[in-house]
Amino acid sequence: MMRILWIVLLTLILTGCGYNTFQTTDEQIKASWAEVLNQYQRRADLIPNLVNTVKGFAAQEQAVLLGVTEARARVGSIQATPELINDPQAFAKFQSAQGELTSALSRLMVIVENYPQLKSDANFRDLQAQLEGTENRVTVARNRYIKAVQEYNVAIRSFPSNLTAMMFGYSVKPSFTVENEKEISHAPTVDFSAPKAAPSK
Repeated sequence: MMRILWIVLLTLILTGCGYNTFQTTDEQIKASWAEVLNQYQRRADLIPNLVNTVKGFAAQEQAVLLGVTEARARVGSIQATPELINDPQAFAKFQSAQGELTSALSRLMVIVENYPQLKSDANFRDLQAQLEGTENRVTVARNRYIKAVQEYNVAIRSFPSNLTAMMFGYSVKPSFTVENEKEISHAPTVDFSAPKAAPSK
């Protein structure tokens, strides 16, 4: 009889310990992180063609073009492995590199305003549309990751699941942070749908 009572008690303890929650939320984080990486890679793949297209119309903007290329190279130098989400320092480095690339792209888009012919170029407009769509996908993927990490971290810190976390070595995972919260919900504006007319000769 005592053995049965111990089994029932142990079952109740394990049911409420949070172990299964950790497994579920950890898998959600991995899936969300994979999507974040996928969308960031999609953005990185667009950059060479974008830079070359801009260069064809604005070769004199070397500093800005070089800035985008170098920022992309820094992003590519970081090994974005699944383990990165368990290392706050590596995660912060990854986020910083992506932020630098976002800033470099924003500067590139600003100079485009000075080149009406570039803005009306069909190839550039196609790349601009792809970049805009990708930035939106990045925002969605980041939000999903943030939500998954938040759910996981709450479980890690809550009683009694925090005892299970300590027992099995689960720890808080890093998440994306921004100085301006609006950056989470709004992708960078890269819409040049109303190009200025080229000056008549």
